[in-house]
Amino acid sequence: MFVRKKKNKSGVVSVQIIDKSRGEYKMVKTIGSSNDAIEINILYNQGLDYIEHYQGQQTFDFSTRDFKQTIKQSIQKIYIGGIHLLLGKIYTEIGFNEVCDDLLKQLVLVRLSHPASKLRTTHYLQRYFSVYINEDRIYRYLDKIYTNHKETLQQISYNHTKKILGGIVNVVFYDVTTIYFQIDDEDEIRKRGFSKEGRHQNPQIVLGLLVGLEGYPLAYEIHEGNKFEGHTMLPVIDAFKAKYQLDKLIVIADSGLLSSSNIKELQDKGYEFILGARIKNESTAVKQKILSLKLDDKTSAIINKEDGTRLIVGYTERRAKKDKHNRDRGLVKLEQKVKSGKMTKSSINNRGYNKYLKLEGEINITIDHEKFAQDAVWDGLKGYLTNT
Repeated sequence: MFVRKKKNKSGVVSVQIIDKSRGEYKMVKTIGSSNDAIEINILYNQGLDYIEHYQGQQTFDFSTRDFKQTIKQSIQKIYIGGIHLLLGKIYTEIGFNEVCDDLLKQLVLVRLSHPASKLRTTHYLQRYFSVYINEDRIYRYLDKIYTNHKETLQQISYNHTKKILGGIVNVVFYDVTTIYFQIDDEDEIRKRGFSKEGRHQNPQIVLGLLVGLEGYPLAYEIHEGNKFEGHTMLPVIDAFKAKYQLDKLIVIADSGLLSSSNIKELQDKGYEFILGARIKNESTAVKQKILSLKLDDKTSAIINKEDGTRLIVGYTERRAKKDKHNRDRGLVKLEQKVKSGKMTKSSINNRGYNKYLKLEGEINITIDHEKFAQDAVWDGLKGYLTNT
């Protein structure tokens, strides 16, 4: 808003309050009119005082249909105080304010309150934080965080997690994900590999995250996009254990990180572990033991293995229904592809539900319903491999 002096045809000057918040000039209020210079100056100062003390508190006419529009036009700025009052306080209590950088705090708070793309984040920063930056600066700033503040931020996270957990950190969860980039060319870190998002054509990175009980973050690392996820676990865990001089560490991870080399290395280095098991890949003798358990809903059993580890097998009816649903859905998709004639030899592999396909002769592809039926015995079963 601003004060305008408008000279009329009669020579009288009208002092008006003008709003241009929506791109168009709109008169909000006439303070008064005069042809005396001293009085015009007094009216002008009254207009300035009006803007300072009464902006956003104008008298509204509730009897008109334009009431909502009048309200909207009276709003000059939106400020959400709760983000700073609540999340800002938590940010400080954790200790992240040790990194003296306002932009870091603003990016963290807006990510928590309005999670979105980098481009959309710039809009939220402008609207709710009055911070005017473009997405290119955000990307450059993320590089700065990794280069200059990564170790400090991880130390702060570790200290906070240790405090929350009563001063003891001896159980860690490790998992990985892939993040792809909308680019064509690879570089030393962004490479094409197995994508968890199905974007095998895009260069990517592999992100490994280590968290404590209740999901509190402890450490992270990025790896080349074509690196096997199973090879990322031990380096991160070894570095974490050495950095904080931990005597005992129990490692928990899903079946994607299960490999004979990882198990041997974990045992050789004295780690205790709980890993998601691939029970269908066990030896014939172990698989026979699993299928002979005949478990009831929400029950489990332990199978001792020759290498000293134990296989814990559990069963739930809820998981059994989910497994059956997924198999049936996969079979329907395969049947549709076979019927359409779009299946080729390249479709024959052991990934997903393609394992139910088989070749008859050179080109006749059919569905192995016998193998599909045999898989039903595994519905509802889930295994964990442990030495602890």
